[in-house]
Amino acid sequence: MTIQDQTHSQPSAEAGKVAIVTGAASGIGLASAILLAEKGYKVGLLNRPGSELDEAVDKITASGGEAISLPADIAFEEQVKQAFQTVVDHWGRLDVLVANAGINGVLSPIADMELDDWNATININLTGTFLCVKYAVEPLKQQGGSIIITSSINGNRVFSNFGMSAYSTSKAGQVAFMKMAALELARYRIRVNAICPGAIHTNIGENTDRRPELEEITIPVEYPEGDQPLEHKPGSAKQVANLVYFLASEQASHITGTPVYIDGAESLLHG
Repeated sequence: MTIQDQTHSQPSAEAGKVAIVTGAASGIGLASAILLAEKGYKVGLLNRPGSELDEAVDKITASGGEAISLPADIAFEEQVKQAFQTVVDHWGRLDVLVANAGINGVLSPIADMELDDWNATININLTGTFLCVKYAVEPLKQQGGSIIITSSINGNRVFSNFGMSAYSTSKAGQVAFMKMAALELARYRIRVNAICPGAIHTNIGENTDRRPELEEITIPVEYPEGDQPLEHKPGSAKQVANLVYFLASEQASHITGTPVYIDGAESLLHG
């Protein structure tokens, strides 16, 4: 059954609503964009330009969904501002922001980490999230809506992934920012929550630069029965997308300011 068949046979409350998903060309972002489109959302896919972004948009539209490409780098304010304006100009509204884009960046001991490497991770993961939320506020104010920020177990429950000081700091910062935004924006009926995935099958490893100096500081920890208690394997992007959709929907209408862990109890074992 195609997206079009599903939306025709089962009209949903989401039909006609508009979402922006960042980091939408792969992994959690792509799975979330596809699911939101299946549920009737019009979806703006924001990602660095490239063939992956074009293919993601084509995948949704070929199945009967409505999607547009928003080529942008969230570390640059003007690009973010233009992308959000494009969506408002095209569809006239915004109901959901999935602030998902992020990188692992350089994994290095603190003493060896270059300032440029630190800044690159913070600028994309934390400042980029701020910029996306900043430019989502005005269109979301018109009718209320939902912001979902992709954070991580790292920096919130887990602090044992050596070399990830910049990444974990950015992810902890996202949760603090989410809570501040949730209270500030509640008067406009804008809900703000964060999802904190553990190990998920994605291609974020392609944005990871693990430096050999890490071997000098790593404290080895062994889990003879594995470190993912629930399913004994990493989660899937689709599982995270299901959580994104729940938090976007009216089913979560009284949930805001909340980090939600989706890790199969992994962080409880590590914590």
